[in-house]
Amino acid sequence: MGTYIRNVVRTLAQLDRDSEYFLIGSSGKVAECGALPPNFHAVELAGGDDTLQGNLDFRAITKRLECDVVHIPHLFWIPRGLSCPYVLTVHDLLEHMYGSRHASSLRRSLHFYLTRRVLRKAARVIAVSQFTKNEIHKLLEIEDDRIEVVYNAIDERFLHGHATEADRDLIAQRYLVNYPFILYAGAIRPHKNVVRIIEAFSALKSELQKEDQYPDLKLIIIGDDLSSHPRLRRTVVRSAVQNDVRFLGFVPIEVLRIFYDVAKVFVFPSLYEGFGLPPLEAMAHGTPVVTSNTSSLPEVAGNAALLVNPENVFEIRRGLHRALLDPVLRARMKQRGYEQAQRFSWTTSVSRILEIYREVAARRISRVAAAG
Repeated sequence: MGTYIRNVVRTLAQLDRDSEYFLIGSSGKVAECGALPPNFHAVELAGGDDTLQGNLDFRAITKRLECDVVHIPHLFWIPRGLSCPYVLTVHDLLEHMYGSRHASSLRRSLHFYLTRRVLRKAARVIAVSQFTKNEIHKLLEIEDDRIEVVYNAIDERFLHGHATEADRDLIAQRYLVNYPFILYAGAIRPHKNVVRIIEAFSALKSELQKEDQYPDLKLIIIGDDLSSHPRLRRTVVRSAVQNDVRFLGFVPIEVLRIFYDVAKVFVFPSLYEGFGLPPLEAMAHGTPVVTSNTSSLPEVAGNAALLVNPENVFEIRRGLHRALLDPVLRARMKQRGYEQAQRFSWTTSVSRILEIYREVAARRISRVAAAG
């Protein structure tokens, strides 16, 4: 979400110096967008926009500023009641599908009804993949022609070339990483399938031992703090790979790009993704990718990755084995990965978003003029 907002704002700042933009939120989040031209203005929103007070404040701010269109960059279910039309970006329906599974049936029904109402009242719905568009249409019964696919792209900081010797020294000294490794980077949540990554890696290590290959290969997991995920620690112990799996927690993008670049293989067998940026980030560095054959990932990865059934540990293991040891395949994946990552561009995507703003705003201005 942060990647999306930062890159949309930064690219709008390059493309449009005429329209007035108001970034409504915390000053800290606005600061993450960097230096912006004078037609961009920060407006502090004290409460979170997911609270009743925050929602009321947000509504008052947009009315006071006489906005022509509001872009809400994520799915929500609290009715907004704005004084102007809004454009809504849907990244996935994960929270709607899984986030309320422990709630009562009444709450789930209310969640569904209000989410669908919010989508139906949007002037335009932006889906970040064709898969997400299909999910919105199928699950929430939103008319197909009101949903437009506008793809995500990777942060430009992943496009700064390959790791230098100084970069390699940095991860060797700061993180004590001076061995070959398979990499996973992303959130650690049940649908990310990290348990099966560990199990597949354990099976891979056994196979490599028989073949006398990569005796010092490790699995590095970059994401949340392990302390809040005891099941992963139990899986590591049960799989007997305590000495070969490392959890590094959060690392900044400037360091993450080095890990992407140095990794032998990037593995991302997620069960559900609305788009799935990490495989593209790895591809931009020429690193072979093993990812899922489900949800949006085949759409995003194209023919540049090995696609596996994410629910089959041994299929994940076979994919890792091929990507690690087949030199012809590795070379082909490297070249295709570069090409695939370049197919997604923030300039192209935000140009279309800007056109959507103008179309929606023009319709509103026409209606106001006709009414007056």
